[in-house]
Amino acid sequence: MKALVAVKRVVDYNVKVRVKADGSDVDIGNVKMSMNPFDEIAVEEAVRLKEAGKVSEIVAVSLGEKKCEETLRTALAMGADRAVHVETDAKLEPLAVAKLLKAVADKENPQILLLGKQAIDDDANQVAQMLAALLNAAQGTFASKVQIEGEEALVTREIDGGEETVALELPAVISADLRLNEPRFVKLPNIMAAKKKPLEKLSPADLAVDISPRLNTVKFAEPKARQAGVKVADVVELVEKLKNEAKVI
Repeated sequence: MKALVAVKRVVDYNVKVRVKADGSDVDIGNVKMSMNPFDEIAVEEAVRLKEAGKVSEIVAVSLGEKKCEETLRTALAMGADRAVHVETDAKLEPLAVAKLLKAVADKENPQILLLGKQAIDDDANQVAQMLAALLNAAQGTFASKVQIEGEEALVTREIDGGEETVALELPAVISADLRLNEPRFVKLPNIMAAKKKPLEKLSPADLAVDISPRLNTVKFAEPKARQAGVKVADVVELVEKLKNEAKVI
């Protein structure tokens, strides 16, 4: 059984990003980049499934500029067997990402497709659902537990009322939530070994996918600074301020 895992290169979660002075984009020059944390969880889950004997091969896929190779090497160091890099300098919208991943999936024919539930840069939470629709495959989103039983994947997911478990016929698309697992620490020997693992280069043209943007970004702006809070003497004053100043009641 083959697992395909999508990984994205994003600004590290510890970095506070700033908007450019002209409002044209977010300034990511000279900032630390890393693998999207949810994608890291997806890679870890694929590796655990392989260690459990449920998966025989793990293929990591990344879409984007040349520096995405670093992210793929991290996935290889974590335990992926080989990598596919669809290289493009264009900004990819969720639908374009889903189409590219669908083209790679058609080429690789995986039984399990693992993704992070969302990327921390755009927080779109759209690619997994779009990919499942394009593949006409079952989907299990916000997975907090994954079990493979024969030709089915049992996915436990968090919902408003608690948890639910869905049985998905393979092939299936599964998006990883934060509680699915805790990614392992990558050791130096694994990092060195990852440099020798195969990394295939492709382009959107090779996959015959149109990645033309459908959206036009007008402006980027930072959120307004939060005002300092005030202390009130009693409940009566609190209600008065909520009613007359905040006008929320």
